[in-house]
Amino acid sequence: HVQLVESGGGLVQAGGSLKLSCAASGDTYSSYCMGWFRQAPGKEREGVAYISIRSTTTLYADSVKGRFTVYRDNVENTLYLEMKNLKPDDTALYYCAARQSAYCTVGWSFDYWGQGTQVTVS
Repeated sequence: HVQLVESGGGLVQAGGSLKLSCAASGDTYSSYCMGWFRQAPGKEREGVAYISIRSTTTLYADSVKGRFTVYRDNVENTLYLEMKNLKPDDTALYYCAARQSAYCTVGWSFDYWGQGTQVTVS
């Protein structure tokens, strides 16, 4: 079992940057593929970025490619999402999630979820 706690959200102007963190505890973090998801009011949750257990594979939604970077620290058991050139459409509740597999991608189910951190772009 893995517990996930997101942080780093906030209010930022369009064109600005934020870095989200997701601290993991419990089970062996390094054995979980990780993902960032977001959900805006009235919209379905969407996958934003995915990273394999050894960071060899990263995947991004088309809407964030070139602006967002996902990376992980398997020593500190933390997942990160660096977001640059933020747009009002990026406003959402951002979640991190863990899947007990080496690799993960769009459409795959995830086993554990955090509570989310709000990102608002004005």
